[in-house]
Amino acid sequence: MMKEFKEDMMKTFEMTDLGLMNYFLGIKVKQQEDDIFFSQKKYIEALLKKFKMYDCKPVTTLLVVNEKLQKDDGAHEANASRYRSLIGSLLYLIATRPDIMYATSLLSRFVQKRVQINYGVGKRILRYLQGTKEFGIWYKTMTNSRIIGYTDSDWAGSIDDMKSTSSYAFSLGSGIFSWASKKQATVAQSTTGAEYVVVAEATSQAIWLRKIFKDMGEKQSGPTIINCDNKLAIAMTKNLVHHSRTKHITVKYHFIREVETNMEIQFEYCMTEDQIADIFTKALPRPRFELL
Repeated sequence: MMKEFKEDMMKTFEMTDLGLMNYFLGIKVKQQEDDIFFSQKKYIEALLKKFKMYDCKPVTTLLVVNEKLQKDDGAHEANASRYRSLIGSLLYLIATRPDIMYATSLLSRFVQKRVQINYGVGKRILRYLQGTKEFGIWYKTMTNSRIIGYTDSDWAGSIDDMKSTSSYAFSLGSGIFSWASKKQATVAQSTTGAEYVVVAEATSQAIWLRKIFKDMGEKQSGPTIINCDNKLAIAMTKNLVHHSRTKHITVKYHFIREVETNMEIQFEYCMTEDQIADIFTKALPRPRFELL
């Protein structure tokens, strides 16, 4: 299959076959007939050396459960240059390490008001990477693969402004290929409101992904399934009776009703235990974190 794909590419475009790609922009690429694996072990080792933590003791989780970070906690400010360098380096690493996405996104909120405690959390991430250098993303060959989405939120997780965290992830049956974890632009007045916002964001992403796949000749048959663990948020996408509960939500989020009616997107309920996007919203205990 891979050989036929390369032959078709060379017929369509003027190009030279240099063989299988092994290394590109700090990313190790291991290709086989039925799967492909991406990792950044060398980049992690260089990062550990840069911050003088090459021989540090590893930890098994990125964040301490129930520990809340904030801008003004009375601690001394961290060195601005080193803090920004660390965050920038970690942001590049999430290309193959979605497991560090939430922790890195959380620390990036404090670039303007960085404190030593938050910098210490960043060094904990490096200690976690010390023990997981070999980790990456594995994709296997799939037939008739369909885009599957997951959405989740952490209501009022930010102590500084009480805003929630949105997260979503999309896969084709093996490793995820599109994911996000970011603070919402407005304050949600309920858990359902926070979930409804992230459902709308995931819907926009799903529509965009469907268009890309169509341009690539891999048009999705049937609606894209998006899994959500909030039944009321799903009900709000289907039933206008809930309008009185959603007056505080911006009108732009209501377009999800239209795309579901057009059978582009379909929302389904999933148990919280099966919610993959949960890893992008909060610090988790070790068993749950390792499972996800």
